[in-house]
Amino acid sequence: MSSFTDRADTALADRNLKIAVERTAGTAEAKRTIAIDAFPDFEQARDRAAAIKDHVIANLGLYLERFEANAVAAGAKVHWARTADEACEIVVGICKAANAKSVARSKSMLGEEIGLPHALEQAGITRIETDLAEHIIQLADERPSHIIWPAMHKTREQVSVLFKAKHRDPHQEETIAAMAESARRHLREGMLAADVGISGANFLVADSGAVCTVTNEGNAELSLVPPRVHIVTAGIEKIVPSMGHAVHMLRMLSRSATGAALSQYTTFYTGPRRPGDRDGPEEMHIVLVDNGRTMMRETGLAEMLRCIRCGACMNHCVVFRQIGGHAYGGTYPGPMGAVLTPAFDGLAKNRDLPNACTLNGKCQEVCPVRIPLPTLLRGWREKSWREGLEPTSLRAGLGTWAWFARRPALYRAATASALRAMRLMGRGGWLSKLPLAGAWTEHRDMPKPAAQSFMSQYKKGRRS
Repeated sequence: MSSFTDRADTALADRNLKIAVERTAGTAEAKRTIAIDAFPDFEQARDRAAAIKDHVIANLGLYLERFEANAVAAGAKVHWARTADEACEIVVGICKAANAKSVARSKSMLGEEIGLPHALEQAGITRIETDLAEHIIQLADERPSHIIWPAMHKTREQVSVLFKAKHRDPHQEETIAAMAESARRHLREGMLAADVGISGANFLVADSGAVCTVTNEGNAELSLVPPRVHIVTAGIEKIVPSMGHAVHMLRMLSRSATGAALSQYTTFYTGPRRPGDRDGPEEMHIVLVDNGRTMMRETGLAEMLRCIRCGACMNHCVVFRQIGGHAYGGTYPGPMGAVLTPAFDGLAKNRDLPNACTLNGKCQEVCPVRIPLPTLLRGWREKSWREGLEPTSLRAGLGTWAWFARRPALYRAATASALRAMRLMGRGGWLSKLPLAGAWTEHRDMPKPAAQSFMSQYKKGRRS
């Protein structure tokens, strides 16, 4: 229940967090750069990806009906959920009908969004998180901090301590391979014994009714094929028209998420086991979830529905790289979370998130589907201002600034005086404390300003 400011302050004071986030995000940024440089016509591919998503969003009803018809024809059962609570009720009901005592869950941000882990726990159903990072989070009893790497906020040293405390047969060597093997031993029995497998979906293919999952560990396949029942929870925006469109989106997803040409495991599930099949679930249920998406389409946030959950925006975000994911307080962190969380949980509770952005545009620059994130964030800021959600101190401060700005001579005199004062206060080229800017200087120094303002230098340059 703490505020964003409190959570950010805590994160900025955590030295281990900065190390952990920079290790992963820095590597992801570097690998993405290499992958994109090797991708011919990447900008044109981004244009096509954005066009595919825009077309689907504009014709969402058509493609959802087509997907449902083809999924049912393949033997799956399709359920519709307007809200997070409805989605959880449907999933828990299916599990109870199957007399499930345990479920194996492949990583799904939609599952986190609707609160599915809590719903399963409340129903007394044992939940086994099979993704390695989600397993770490489950053992630590924490929330994910990143949509691709949920345990990004933990260093390998912290994970080692956790595994030794929680695993029956923990690792002996302090290597990543040994720790992964320890997790494999711990998880394998539960994965194979689960009554139900639950997954999300990276894409839903309308012309075949297929569900696509993407992992780098193979945990989805091992979690979803052996159990008697496979349940898919997916947002309605995950639809693509055909397999060709899905393949194009996969090319964009993998490079943007991990810097790989293709993820190690990409699987399409089309219905339950058929006569003659050697494996597969006896039942397949697909729960299509709205949970605010229709509202987003109708209230100026349709472009956010392009999102393919690659995480590139947060990997390149200067704010996320400083405070990590938990500070954002919602299911989705970073720039995408700053747009989505106010839509899902209300702007009044989350007005700080759109303001926690420098608007440098890096998130839009790297987005594989060209979501105009800075524009959407500015839209939330404008709405917050119109609805009177900004604190009185901020409104008064901007009012004072506007009064000076409407009087150019006075404004120039005031800024010149402020520049001189700031230069006198600076030590070694930096300002460690500054009146009215304590929130800035609490965690970092401010560069000492130039002797003349930008406008003064600009005018001098024009005269010369």
